Amino acid sequence: MGNNPCTNPDLPVCVEQTVLVWIPLGLLWLCAPWHLASLFRRQAKVKHLSKLYFCKQLVVFLLFLTAVAGLVVTLVEDYGPARDTAAERKAAVFYANPVLFAVSWILVLLCQEGVRRRDGAVDSATLFLFWLFLVICDIFPFQTLLREALREEKISDVPRFCLFYISFGLELTALILSALADVPPEVEKLGKKNPELRAAFLSRITFNWFNSMVIKGYKRPLVQEDLWDLNEADSTGYINQLFQSTMQSELHAARIRFQNSLKKPACRNRDSVQEEGIQNGLSNGLGKGVSQDVLMMEEKGKNKDKKEKKNKKKEEENYPTSWLIPTIYKTFKWVLIESAIFKLIQDLLSFASPQLLKMMVSFADDKSIYTWKGYIYALLLLVVAILQSLCLQQYFQRCFVLGMKVRTAIMAAVYKKSLVVSNDARKESTVGETVNLMSADAQRFNDVTNFIHLLWSCPLQIALAIVFLWFELGPSVLAGLAVMVLMVPVNGLLATKARNIQIENMKFKDRRMKIMNEILNGIKILKLYAWELSFQKQVGDIREDELKVMRNFAYLTSVSTFIFTCAPALVSLVSFAVFVGVSPDNILNAEKAFTAISLFNILRFPLAMLPMLIAAMVQMTVSRKRLEKFLGGDDLDSNCVRHDTSFSRSTITMYILIPDRIVSLDIKPGRLVAVVGAVGSGKSSLMSALLGEMHNTKGFVNIQGSLAFVPQQAWIQNATLKDNILFGSPYEERQFQEVIQACALAPDLELLGAGELTEIGEKGINLSGGQKQRVSLARAAYSQSDIYLLDDPLSAVDSHVGKHLFSEVIGPNGLLKDKTRILVTHGVSFLPYVDEIVVLVDGVVSEIGTYQSLRASRGAFSEFLDTYAQEQHNKNQTETGELLELIPEVEDTQADSPLEDVVSVTLKRETSIRRSQRKGSVRLRKNSSIKKAADVDESKKGQRLIEKETMETGRVKLSVYLQYLRAMGWGYSTMAILVYIMQSVAFTFQNIWLSEWTNDAKEYYNQTYPTWKRDTRVGVFGALGVAQGIFVFIASLLLANGAVAASRILHSRLLNNILRAPMVFFDTTPTGRVVNRFAKDIFTVDEAIPQSLKSWLLCLIGVLATLFVICLATPLFTIIIIPLAVVYYFVQCFYVATSRQLRRLDSVSRSPIYSHFGETVSGLSVIRAYGHQERFLKHNEVTIDENLKSVYPWIVSNRWLAIRLEFLGNLVVFFSSLFAVISRNSLNSGLVGLSISYALNVTQTLNWLVRMTSELETNIVAVERVSEYTEIESEAEWVTDIQPPEQWPDAGRLQFENYKVRYRPELDLVLHGITCDIDTTEKIGIVGRTGAGKSSLTNCLFRIIEAAEGRIFIDGVDISTIGLHHLRGRLTIIPQDPVLFSGSLRLNLDPFETFSDEEIWRALELSHLKDYVSGLQEGLQHEVTEGGENLSVGQRQLLCLARALLRKSRILILDEATAAVDLETDNLIQTTIRKEFSHCTVLTIAHRLHSIMDSSRVMVLSAGKIVEFDSPSNLIEKQGHFYAMAKDAGITAVDCTAL
Repeated sequence: MGNNPCTNPDLPVCVEQTVLVWIPLGLLWLCAPWHLASLFRRQAKVKHLSKLYFCKQLVVFLLFLTAVAGLVVTLVEDYGPARDTAAERKAAVFYANPVLFAVSWILVLLCQEGVRRRDGAVDSATLFLFWLFLVICDIFPFQTLLREALREEKISDVPRFCLFYISFGLELTALILSALADVPPEVEKLGKKNPELRAAFLSRITFNWFNSMVIKGYKRPLVQEDLWDLNEADSTGYINQLFQSTMQSELHAARIRFQNSLKKPACRNRDSVQEEGIQNGLSNGLGKGVSQDVLMMEEKGKNKDKKEKKNKKKEEENYPTSWLIPTIYKTFKWVLIESAIFKLIQDLLSFASPQLLKMMVSFADDKSIYTWKGYIYALLLLVVAILQSLCLQQYFQRCFVLGMKVRTAIMAAVYKKSLVVSNDARKESTVGETVNLMSADAQRFNDVTNFIHLLWSCPLQIALAIVFLWFELGPSVLAGLAVMVLMVPVNGLLATKARNIQIENMKFKDRRMKIMNEILNGIKILKLYAWELSFQKQVGDIREDELKVMRNFAYLTSVSTFIFTCAPALVSLVSFAVFVGVSPDNILNAEKAFTAISLFNILRFPLAMLPMLIAAMVQMTVSRKRLEKFLGGDDLDSNCVRHDTSFSRSTITMYILIPDRIVSLDIKPGRLVAVVGAVGSGKSSLMSALLGEMHNTKGFVNIQGSLAFVPQQAWIQNATLKDNILFGSPYEERQFQEVIQACALAPDLELLGAGELTEIGEKGINLSGGQKQRVSLARAAYSQSDIYLLDDPLSAVDSHVGKHLFSEVIGPNGLLKDKTRILVTHGVSFLPYVDEIVVLVDGVVSEIGTYQSLRASRGAFSEFLDTYAQEQHNKNQTETGELLELIPEVEDTQADSPLEDVVSVTLKRETSIRRSQRKGSVRLRKNSSIKKAADVDESKKGQRLIEKETMETGRVKLSVYLQYLRAMGWGYSTMAILVYIMQSVAFTFQNIWLSEWTNDAKEYYNQTYPTWKRDTRVGVFGALGVAQGIFVFIASLLLANGAVAASRILHSRLLNNILRAPMVFFDTTPTGRVVNRFAKDIFTVDEAIPQSLKSWLLCLIGVLATLFVICLATPLFTIIIIPLAVVYYFVQCFYVATSRQLRRLDSVSRSPIYSHFGETVSGLSVIRAYGHQERFLKHNEVTIDENLKSVYPWIVSNRWLAIRLEFLGNLVVFFSSLFAVISRNSLNSGLVGLSISYALNVTQTLNWLVRMTSELETNIVAVERVSEYTEIESEAEWVTDIQPPEQWPDAGRLQFENYKVRYRPELDLVLHGITCDIDTTEKIGIVGRTGAGKSSLTNCLFRIIEAAEGRIFIDGVDISTIGLHHLRGRLTIIPQDPVLFSGSLRLNLDPFETFSDEEIWRALELSHLKDYVSGLQEGLQHEVTEGGENLSVGQRQLLCLARALLRKSRILILDEATAAVDLETDNLIQTTIRKEFSHCTVLTIAHRLHSIMDSSRVMVLSAGKIVEFDSPSNLIEKQGHFYAMAKDAGITAVDCTAL
């Protein structure tokens, strides 16, 4: 083409007739077999025939006719009657081509039929490409024929001329038709929900089908309902199925490998073990009848010690390894291969641009080249760029979707595994860690998969770039390359350093989050004890360390940015300097310089990516190990519980060795068996063994029939009350109502706003303990199983409710009377009514029998009875008689308290919290178009306890950005921006200098190049490069300091406010949400925002500089800038609106996945007991799918944007080269090179700019969310000017004056005008049904809730006038649930370190903990785990007592622990309080009446009013409310006198 000296762009006729025909036909023949295959498949049903299909076939048929006509014309000319005998025969081509075409057209007809029959196909990409190539190839002969006809002014070959243009027209029509989608009706239906299915080829490659979503997102914020359905192949169920099947085989192979690797070392030490066994056998004296089992145990023990030492070394790899990656590869290999092909094409094409640039520059240099060549170069630049964009976007699309699928597969696998994981494996990782596997580790895999192809693509690009550079600059490239290679280890060093810093940072983060979690869980205690400041200081200290580490990290990043910015400048400087310096003949001309620079630009990307990719791979390896360990762990042994029907009589047979103890049980069908024993005697372990949750060493459990299980701690799902009870069973109205009545839930349902449809918060947050337990029992009762395992369900409810439940559900006349029931209980009163009692002592069944026989035998049971019965009643006989009377009488108790009053009138405060949700469930932005949320219809108001998390919609306000900049400090931010601008100026000047330098090549043509000039050129070029680096370095330092300052301010503001928020706030906000602010949002503020702010500034300034340079070189370009900018702005607007909302939907739909997972893990034993694993798996798939519905469009939205922006960028390149051609006479080659090489760079930068804008906007939302919590109103001041006297309260007198209180302004009163007077050292008992306002009273004393009216005086001081800390610090409370914080015991007793060790030990002695604590290795420094998990509940309660003893204040409030404590501990606490607090005023909120029978006075509350207030004996004589309650609890006048 280049050698062709003609002025016209024509090809030789022979090429037009052969090669140009063969290219498209070759493509067709290659792809035809694939289409034809579908013709031979069995046809399931008749597919429809559309008009479009007929049109396509018609056009092809007409083309077939033209081909035949062409053949006929040739034949007639050669053999017809009119032929000229002298003329030679036509060339072979005139026969070959029509025949070729005719056959091809028949093939096309068949192919189109094949496409129609293919399932779900709407068009064919290959056929479209075939038509496209055909039309393009026919353009050449088209203009050749036309120009020839015009030149000769006559048509030489009329028939062929006509046929050619007819067929060209038909081909064009066919091309247009093939671009349209032919949608079959079955696809049409699905297509409404998922437009991608009905998108044609063109729409698929340009992502046009996504337009409707973008437009919808632009008009109004998207919501979950707007999202489209997933493709079958992207859905969780499908992916999981594929992944699991591959995983099974891979894991199996890995296990075998693992077994083999264990066998090798095992063979060696087998002999020694045997020897030892023989000796053991002899010394243990088998003859003496030592049981065989004990022997087994001992031997195991010995070997174990030996093994443990060995295993320490092998600890790292004691599970099957290296199977996860192959599994992922095998599952998704086709996608990987496809994306690799696209990447390869794109890589090769990216090197075509520099070559075309080189031709452009030489075209500008050499004025003798024809102008049309310039236009063709410009056009080629455009075509190459467009092809490159299309390939790149397809590659990205595939990779990102693959990443998403990998994440999904891992999440589903982890969930599935967690349902079957054995208890040993489960103990190795906490719930949090497992959730992390699902969130963090799956995400890491996702990130690496996105860029996995760079592993081979980067080296390939580097190699190609070096080869091309060698052609330009020869060996001096090696100098530049050396600089690059040297950068790699430096980068690596920085990366490892950065990683270490990151690890340290994570450590601080974890510590801070742990404390925050505890603060939020125990916030009530902090408030009651006035301990907030101590904890605020703890968090503050950790945060300071964290910020220090952060600042170091930021400085490191600045250094690496400095290196990264200097690198390209340095590399080109070194290469050019060496090139010019090596020999005087080497002159740098524009061609060389700009081609080299654009090649160096290509090089930058792979060199920067490689270290990042390697770092990501390293992180992924950590994740891989964790996942392999978890997924490869042992499953629960499904055979440890047999279901063997041969054991005829009994439903449960059991013979188990619980570590060196033997438990044998045999339970007949339909019996009610009670299991009793002291605390820690193994009752719960027995339950676990029956459920098959224990690891059984020997023996078996045999169970016939289905199980229902009620755990000790009720497990409640975050669903409606009804769903909690149904638990996946079908709903039957009658049965449901029966269960509700029997479980005493009817009154609760009346109180709950929406009845059975009330939504229950996570962990059952809006139910009281008793309600949770009853719901749990109702779930079991509804399930209609054969066997019921009840683990102490009656402990958490009040005594009268307990009786009701026993008689209506569990007992001999209850709902479950025909079922087998095993009941673990502490309640002595129920024992006479059970069929059999099993007594456990230290994990061994000590006796079994009926109540009477065990009483008579005077064994362990009667001891147990004596301890417990004295607490409960003095006279067992009267008690028994009383109870027998009571059971039938439950229905007709005193007339003034109707049934539902006896059976727990539920917590009013819960309903009150719920009513306050009237403010609507979603708070939308003021400027958003949705205002409906405000007027949700009245009926639904009660349902939601927890407000839906506010999800911001619409644009982020400018004020938020300003708020962040203000937090950074204006000095930092303005300076940084200025410095960045300076850097950009340096960059631009450097390139202009280069273009001047290249023009020297013309000036000194064939002359020697003066050395001084060479040195100046090199020197200035280098200096400008280094200057850029320094500017960037300074700017990043400024930004880093600013960012740290901003992080500090935002976090301390948030923490300060959260600690000062009133309790009401914590009651209505789930802790998870607050934790999220401290974790995710603060993380974003710390790390993501500074990063995206920096990138955004760099991008913005870079784009402006580029456009400036292009305009400088080709002033014509300014005309184009305006329309391009407008288009750009619109694309950006559309994209940002949609993308931002999709990101928000993603994060909102992600949390249910994790919360459902957390819920599943905590309720595992229940789910397994009921056998509901499948249902939960399905639910998990649905939740993940909901999330994918927003992730997938987000991926596509990025591609949608990228392809549009790249087209814009490609147009910039095209126009800058086009204008360079147009004004070629006024331009020098240096400027042409400059403007085009800049334009080639602009595509990427434009793309990044939009990305960064949207990322910055997504991230800045975190600032908004953090500041949202800094605006909650605080409670009263902690410290005020009015200070009470030092010794206050010295007497401890309490006066209530017409005291009224409500939980929130819009709610009803909880206490209706309480007036009473309590003297010094009085002991007051406060009683009342649930919800009478007992707890509200204590809350008022501590001003947890503020008065609506009236006052409280303590020793004459009005408590509403003094600071909260003064008030709370001088009162003492022993709360209901003992909350401990992780840290030393000492910190738990005395966080401000105000007491001496002696005082603390004295308090511990009085609270009966001294022996326990002094027995610990660290004594007072003993670490308490999170929530005090490593102490028993009783010990925790005693610690709270010790706290109270330390405080020594004159007023003690005792909120009695309901049932967590066994009676012994309860005794200890009671005696200590009577002795140590004799000089104090004590208020006891009682749940058991026995404990307050010796008070000076008893206050009976009902519905927030005092109904009776007198001494216990007087009240019993009065026969009023108190008497009724006492009678319920089995206390009569006789008992009272005994006391």
